[in-house]
Amino acid sequence: MEQDRGSRESVGVTATDDQEVSTGGEGRCTGHGQVLTSEGLSEGLVVAVDGPGGSGKSTVAREIARRLGLRYLDTGAMYRAVTQVALESRIDLEDHSAVGELAERVVLAVGTSPDSPTIAVNGEAVEDKIRSRAVTNAVSAVAAVPAVRRLLVARQRQIIAASPTGIVVEGRDIGSVVAPQAPVKVFLTASTEVRALRRSHQLGEKGIDDVARTLAELDRRDVLDSTRAADPLAVPEDAIMLDSTSLSIEAVVDEVLLHCERVTADAS
Repeated sequence: MEQDRGSRESVGVTATDDQEVSTGGEGRCTGHGQVLTSEGLSEGLVVAVDGPGGSGKSTVAREIARRLGLRYLDTGAMYRAVTQVALESRIDLEDHSAVGELAERVVLAVGTSPDSPTIAVNGEAVEDKIRSRAVTNAVSAVAAVPAVRRLLVARQRQIIAASPTGIVVEGRDIGSVVAPQAPVKVFLTASTEVRALRRSHQLGEKGIDDVARTLAELDRRDVLDSTRAADPLAVPEDAIMLDSTSLSIEAVVDEVLLHCERVTADAS
């Protein structure tokens, strides 16, 4: 059973190539009765991958989706996209009402291919813009706005529900809020020092001062994400925890795949 690797979900008020996803309602998550087929693919499997920045969850989540032939959703990119628009619009991020109204107006188009995930804002591709240091340092403030979280969580659930062959979803509240009934939940972590090195490498920075700066920024974001009132970063009770500090990506992926096999075997 092959799925369309080029599928895209419209998140907002316009339709993309596949279908329209409305803005209203809370949506519904799927996630029960998943089995691995003889070809190694999955039918309706929802894999939730959570963790702080720099823990390796994006790389792991995309590889899991590739191995199982599933769609892939980076929920953090959605919050980053709203943050990018807010910064460009010079909106006061402490003005929750203004940020929430902005999120209502933004039209996000999210591509769910693990090989080439995309995100566009009002028709403009923003994959590169949303990875800037400015967005990274501001996204926690935007993600803490309850109205933004309600809106994007509903949209994320709609994308999950529109992925009958299965999807790997990564973020900070997937297993606890977005898809709490997902049969496979993974929480990735790593030492702050290793995460800072990884994030600095992603930004193309290698200097000691750059890494120290990134380390301080990660510490700050960890505190903000873990203490916000709306859907804080937390380890779901039924998630497996993996520390990627000294593990290769391949080792982490293999462990998650083994967990997927155990879960689907128990469900069959």
